[in-house]
Amino acid sequence: MPNFDVHVIIENKPGISDPEGDTILHDLVMKETQSCVSKIKTAKMLKFTLTEKDKAAAQNMIQKICDDLRIYNPMVSTITVDVFEI
Repeated sequence: MPNFDVHVIIENKPGISDPEGDTILHDLVMKETQSCVSKIKTAKMLKFTLTEKDKAAAQNMIQKICDDLRIYNPMVSTITVDVFEI
């Protein structure tokens, strides 16, 4: 069976405040007069390596792990699951 790297990106849903992103924007970017940057959103990334029969099975397994273990809060966060064969 093939091996896969799976990246899970967890970020706030639209409309949910992102204080960390706002802090980076206001305290770091704006003070350096980088006026071309108007918004920064932060996210977390988890990286998994696993063996599965195919790409779809790898994606389904990681989605199940994230849901079952409540790795993210579905009320305020979304996840993006990207699978790469290695």
